[in-house]
Amino acid sequence: MSTVDLTAATFEETVTSKDIVLVDFWAAWCGPCRMFAPVFEKASAQHPDIVFGKVDTETEKGLAGAAGISSIPTLMAFREGVLVFSQPGALPAAGLAKVIEGVKGLDMAAVHAQVEAEHGAAATR
Repeated sequence: MSTVDLTAATFEETVTSKDIVLVDFWAAWCGPCRMFAPVFEKASAQHPDIVFGKVDTETEKGLAGAAGISSIPTLMAFREGVLVFSQPGALPAAGLAKVIEGVKGLDMAAVHAQVEAEHGAAATR
């Protein structure tokens, strides 16, 4: 599967309706972004079970702001609608492979329980 462009209109639905979604926040003027793009594209071809989305931070400034993007490229990984990884900087192919392996290997029952516990603790403050 090739990468898909995500916008403010499609971001939330994509992240919440798919099992695993990797999102690359980038801009055309960003050198490290241009270096990471072929790595991200190649990984998308190797993992058709994962959605590989790209957000152009120049055209989607509101979305980038809402996501707290302060440095690009930034890679975010969502699993079952939960943000499970976020890191700025261009990753080499081996680094991206480790992220994908880690996200696939997560115990999502434990992740969901942790999220619930954090939301419960925040609500009682």
